[in-house]
Amino acid sequence: MSGAQHSKRRVHVPRHMVRLEVQPWLSGRINRAIDLGRNRLLMAGALFLFAFLAISVRLLELAWPYGQNDELMQLPGSALAHFKRADIVDRNGVVIATNLQTASLEADTTEVPDAGAALKLLSEVLPAMNTVRARKLLEGRRRYVVLYNDLTPRQQQAVNELGIPGLRFIRDMRRIYPQENLAAHAVGYVDIDNHGLMGIERAMDSRLSLGGEALRLSLDLRVQHALRDEMLRSVTKFSAIGAAGLVMDVNNGEVLALASLPDFDPNGKKHNKSEAQFNRVTLGTYEMGSTFKIFTAAMTLDSGLSGLNDMYETTDPIRISRFTISDYHAKRRPMSLTEIFLYSSNIGAAKMALQVGGKGQQEFLDKLGMMRKPDFELGELGNPSWPRPWPDISTMTVSFGHGIAVSPLQLGVGVSSLVNGGLLVRPTLLRRPESEPVVLGERVVSERTSRQMRYLMRLVVGSPEGTGKQADVPGYEIAGKTGTADKQRSGVYRKDARISSFIGVFPASNPRYLIFVMLDEPKGIKETYNYATAGWTAAPAAGAIVRRIAPMLGVAPRPVEQDGVQLAAFGNRH
Repeated sequence: MSGAQHSKRRVHVPRHMVRLEVQPWLSGRINRAIDLGRNRLLMAGALFLFAFLAISVRLLELAWPYGQNDELMQLPGSALAHFKRADIVDRNGVVIATNLQTASLEADTTEVPDAGAALKLLSEVLPAMNTVRARKLLEGRRRYVVLYNDLTPRQQQAVNELGIPGLRFIRDMRRIYPQENLAAHAVGYVDIDNHGLMGIERAMDSRLSLGGEALRLSLDLRVQHALRDEMLRSVTKFSAIGAAGLVMDVNNGEVLALASLPDFDPNGKKHNKSEAQFNRVTLGTYEMGSTFKIFTAAMTLDSGLSGLNDMYETTDPIRISRFTISDYHAKRRPMSLTEIFLYSSNIGAAKMALQVGGKGQQEFLDKLGMMRKPDFELGELGNPSWPRPWPDISTMTVSFGHGIAVSPLQLGVGVSSLVNGGLLVRPTLLRRPESEPVVLGERVVSERTSRQMRYLMRLVVGSPEGTGKQADVPGYEIAGKTGTADKQRSGVYRKDARISSFIGVFPASNPRYLIFVMLDEPKGIKETYNYATAGWTAAPAAGAIVRRIAPMLGVAPRPVEQDGVQLAAFGNRH
């Protein structure tokens, strides 16, 4: 084959062996295009992933609207306070006040297409909503408005299912009171910003606002329930306008129960404008009637001027100027100090007080805390009132509880201090640590006088002739005193309106607990022969309460034959 022919011959080369010669500038452009495409794919993937995560989080929020919200935790002011406020519990750890995560319904008025149609649908699932107010908000100038507060999970789900555009939920924390009315006056309530407005919520606001460990009260909700329940029965039975009740430890001042009727539900929204929030136990002051004879007898015995068997002339009423002091159930004969107390003689009490004198009477009552506000955690404390000046007629009327007005808490503190051996107690709503020794105040009467007073008070309840016999519960040695006082209106005592009360302790031979029951304007009924005095109204209620709470408090009944009405249980009577 010739060379020319050879040069024209085609030579087959396999494709995979072909090597293209690419110019350098073209190679760089191709690599950049590849890198750009890869970056765009990564960015698109990241965007899709972010969108997927955002949708997932939103779905979780809608499915579980009451979970934690980190953004809310960063909010200043009241929102943070909602999360931090400490719980309140009773002495046994039962929750009285705590926090609950809730939601409020907010609307973007620019996104709600038809206010009327939206409200019609909302009213079906939120029947308590104020539709008139809500319509004004939706048609007003503000863009974001709150239509409803404190939705329950079911309400929130029902609103969600309506599918109304422009609605959303705002997470919040609400202070709730699971026991409702049970301890309303002691615990109180908070405002919308979680600041205490009443009761222990107000008194311990700084401590509670710090959060942390629950605040443990001295209250025992079992005892509280029994006290309030029996008071409600008595108020209904005797058509009273109100009542007050107290149970406290006579040895350390711890208040185990404190109830005032009428009361209120602190979960409500209008309770702060209700008269029911008035605390009759600590804020109300009343002329306590014959319960004050406890102080008169103790004062006379402790002064050494008289003994249990010393006699007083009580045959005739005492007349001073236009005033007459007489006995409700007059014996019209001389009586011993013991009989004066047993039969609740006003004449005898007046003569005992005159024996001590007005100055000595004032000093004794002041020592027991009757002349000043009590030292107590609650801010709702009443100012006692007494005669100014203090003439002999005042000395006599104060001896049987007229002319001086004190709170039930003050009365309880005074009586506790007389029966516990004679040492002044400081009342408290906070449970004292068991490791902390109880520090009592000054001595107010001798131990001997304290024993004598327990004996006299036990006679009033344990004797068939005692005015408080209907408070007796066999085996529990209840000792006490009744008191009935006419109420004043415009400076005139009314015979048709009275305060009936009973104050007592148990067991009498070794007192542990004090109980006080007061009925405001009780009415006589057929069962009581139309009497509305304390022996017929307050005393039976006190007995019913002791019967219920004594087992709870670990007070075992004693055999009746060992009842402390006998002098031997109290020591020498002289």
